[in-house]
Amino acid sequence: MARRLPAEWEPQDGVLLCWPHPDTDWAPDLEPVEGVFTDLIRAIARFATVLLVAADPQHAAEVLRRARVDTDRVRFHPAPSDDTWARDFGPITVYDAAKPTLLDFTFNGWGGKFQAGQDDRLTAGLHAAGAFGATPLERPGLILEGGSIDSDGRGTLLTTTRCLLHPGRNPHLDRAGVETELRRWLGAERVLWLEHGELRGDDTDAHVDTLARFAAPDVIVYQGCDDPADPHFEPLARMAAELAGFRTPEGERYRLLPLPWPAARYDLEGSRLPATYANFLVVNGGVLLPIYGDPADAPAAKMLRLAFPAREVVPVACAPLLQQHGSLHCLTMQLPRGVLP
Repeated sequence: MARRLPAEWEPQDGVLLCWPHPDTDWAPDLEPVEGVFTDLIRAIARFATVLLVAADPQHAAEVLRRARVDTDRVRFHPAPSDDTWARDFGPITVYDAAKPTLLDFTFNGWGGKFQAGQDDRLTAGLHAAGAFGATPLERPGLILEGGSIDSDGRGTLLTTTRCLLHPGRNPHLDRAGVETELRRWLGAERVLWLEHGELRGDDTDAHVDTLARFAAPDVIVYQGCDDPADPHFEPLARMAAELAGFRTPEGERYRLLPLPWPAARYDLEGSRLPATYANFLVVNGGVLLPIYGDPADAPAAKMLRLAFPAREVVPVACAPLLQQHGSLHCLTMQLPRGVLP
């Protein structure tokens, strides 16, 4: 194929993060969330460079210094932001032959739910400032978030109808039209559409990175639910049935690995929060797993070790992130090999 969206487990130059600040919704929880970012950066820097965007880089550097984080592999870039969810406004990298190209899709705050102008301009600003060296940048004009798609690296994408066909994103496109755009920009040869599966409290309209992920071209890890009394039980069971019906390009069933179900979490107003173990990040030689101080944390780590037997599974405590309805993968965007100068 001429254009290809690499799988997350392919070699990476680094990972993009956007540091929280008082003008984001993190303001009431800034200290514990900075603690999560500190642990996350410490973990990523073991495996790859961290490209850290911060409205106040000196403050971010000081927090990391106090926590004794080695910043030799952290590159600081000053830039304003509305929020911190780099997965959805950061660049999506494709390969044209062996050369990377950055795609700067439009980000409109998950279908117009939230202010997103600064976040939407962030990738172009980083590119203009030289953060990505000579890597070319394209602006497709399509509304697409990185958390809404997952790639096997061989032309198959996994996504959800609830998100990609949401009227707040690309209302002029039906399913066939969306597939045409995914083929054009990402080199998608097949799209596996999930009709079922969602998490209460999720602002993203069922991003697939909260539900089901490729762990190899023939392996899918997904968020299960074993509590019949939980409102997620039926939709996640239907999603599991859909996954069981999918086939690889060779016509084989996927090996399906269910992640355990964490206990329900709620915000101060009593609304359900979207806790999921599917929001893991694959890095060079490792897999970073969000944990929540839950009895299911250890079984989730065990399942990811089965899914990624050649990689170290590194738990990162992420409970504070749930207060803004996201987790570890949502904060990060991998930068495949060849992107960073």
